[in-house]
Amino acid sequence: MSQPALAPRNAFTGVFVVWGVAFLASVAVGIFVSDEWRVSWLLVVFGALVLLSFAVQLWYGSTQGFIFRVACSVTGALLLTGLISVGFGLAALVPA
Repeated sequence: MSQPALAPRNAFTGVFVVWGVAFLASVAVGIFVSDEWRVSWLLVVFGALVLLSFAVQLWYGSTQGFIFRVACSVTGALLLTGLISVGFGLAALVPA
């Protein structure tokens, strides 16, 4: 029989960690990758974020709400990556 945790960790900390990594990785791709390769690298970053969200939620070790937390992580990462890529796309349209 397992004993309940006295002070369980916050379940959504992992979600916020994935969102932070999504923000930092998308900005890094936008800054360091040339325009013609940016979309491809953003797709690679998003794939890595999906794997990261599974890894973080598995590390948490709680089965209750697992699918919801992974869905929140992936959806937030998708929205952040998409919004940042739209920003860099609009910035590329403006002549320097």
